[in-house]
Amino acid sequence: MSQKITLLDGGMGQELLSRSTRPVTSLWSADIMLNEPELVRDLHSDFIKSGARVITLNTYTATPERLTRENEMANIGKLHQSAMRAALDARDNAMCDGVRIAGCLPPLVASYRPEVSLSFDQALPSYQRLVALQEPASDLFICETMATIAEASAACHAARDAGKSIWVAFTVSDTDAGALRSGESVQDAVNAVQQYKPEAILLNCSQPEAVDASWRGLSLATQAIGAYANGFKSVSDLHPGGTVENMETREDLGPSRYAKHALNWIKNGASIVGGCCEIGPKHIAYLHQALLAQGYELS
Repeated sequence: MSQKITLLDGGMGQELLSRSTRPVTSLWSADIMLNEPELVRDLHSDFIKSGARVITLNTYTATPERLTRENEMANIGKLHQSAMRAALDARDNAMCDGVRIAGCLPPLVASYRPEVSLSFDQALPSYQRLVALQEPASDLFICETMATIAEASAACHAARDAGKSIWVAFTVSDTDAGALRSGESVQDAVNAVQQYKPEAILLNCSQPEAVDASWRGLSLATQAIGAYANGFKSVSDLHPGGTVENMETREDLGPSRYAKHALNWIKNGASIVGGCCEIGPKHIAYLHQALLAQGYELS
């Protein structure tokens, strides 16, 4: 097949929690970034060995808003420096051509909670700060798990000023086909971010079935499209602070079944696939082999 596929890594936070001996805190993966950076480096390495050619900085919970809430704002620079070092060391140690590092521009306050998302004007300064912190190690920026158009627009605006490629990934409703978690339509979200000239538009951190149900809105994009879903049962039990320690993991979404979803996205136009929360190195390795078996060229 002539179609080139870019394979992303999987979810960092849940996998790190399973590897760590530290108690779970509201800082989630940021706590591990501060105290066990070698786990982050090794997980990046495992994803690269599994076939991923884009790895994302482990800074998802290291936003100014989250760190201020946890009285850890003084560590924002240390967290981002440590995250960049872990990713760079993993890439260097892999001795593998073509691995790119993506800067992470996540929801600033909480995941999946559009009611607490900031306005464009409120969010922009924080995203600009994150871009400045991550830019030295980032080959591109992923504005990910965006639940509202306003927050996605602010993240894209900040990333655009860095002069690097922008990917924007929206999280969609588990029950309302074609809608973001805010209720705004995927089609409207795709249209809204066009002014920032993103290189790719994706759906992420949603159930694979929800991605399937919202695919039509994504397929209207003129740029590269793709998806990286999660392995959660639902977000109904999400901790009010926006972390995921109380989320239930699906037991029916092993590597083989997840790969079937990803291959279906590719058949429907995706050129970028990977995984999010609860999708680990084994899932990515299985998907990598499935892509090769079907003759796809990986980039």
